[in-house]
Amino acid sequence: MPNNDPAAAQTTQADAPPAPVRPPGPAASAQLTHPEPTADRTRSAQSAEAADLTNLARRVIDLMPEQGRILVGIAGSPGAGKTTLAINVAAKINELLGGTETAVHLPMDGFHLANATLDRLGRHDRKGAIDTFDGWGFVALLRRLLTEDDHTVYAPSFNRNVNEGIAAEIAVLPSARVVMVEGNYLLADSEPWVQISTLLTESWFCETSENERLRRLVDRHERHGRSPEAAQAWAESVDGKNAVLIEGTRPRATRTISGQ
Repeated sequence: MPNNDPAAAQTTQADAPPAPVRPPGPAASAQLTHPEPTADRTRSAQSAEAADLTNLARRVIDLMPEQGRILVGIAGSPGAGKTTLAINVAAKINELLGGTETAVHLPMDGFHLANATLDRLGRHDRKGAIDTFDGWGFVALLRRLLTEDDHTVYAPSFNRNVNEGIAAEIAVLPSARVVMVEGNYLLADSEPWVQISTLLTESWFCETSENERLRRLVDRHERHGRSPEAAQAWAESVDGKNAVLIEGTRPRATRTISGQ
């Protein structure tokens, strides 16, 4: 059953060290780091666990049942580092277990509504808001992943170069035992998003300082074609409004992880 006790988010790795990994494997650890002011690093360290990949991967491995597949969710605001964290934890799980197909990364962004649909609905100017995703389709896919483990399940990805979802680009093979699901609204309390927490074995909230998060967003928007002024405006207005909603979902996470 998922552990949604908000108090668990305050647990540190020193208080509760992860159980030893069951299968043998390398013990080297990696640290997710991004440049940011010292004061911001200090504040993050006080409120979130360091994203030590080996410890996080071992924690997920310890959650794996003897049979079947689990979903571990990573929520967080735009630019918090969810995607990097999910990809790196999945890779570390595969490294520790000596294979490449045990854990897979699944982004919610593949369920962005198509640009043509957003134009028709009049929502293109706030793409990334909660109502610009196919939430029901996303929940249906998560349910499929928990029950359909005897054949490959295909999922959409998101290509920022064309700013559109790409159908069936992600293949979740029958051998996949862990799906690292990441997205902005995994812990939202409106339908259909509220159903997701019941499907997750554990949920993490990825926390990053506001200054660093904004810097990443502006850089991302510039790299994908916006002017510096437009990138700053979008990061502060559209992304900023979404972040207010997302930050309010933090208490529903099992634990908070630093995305620095």
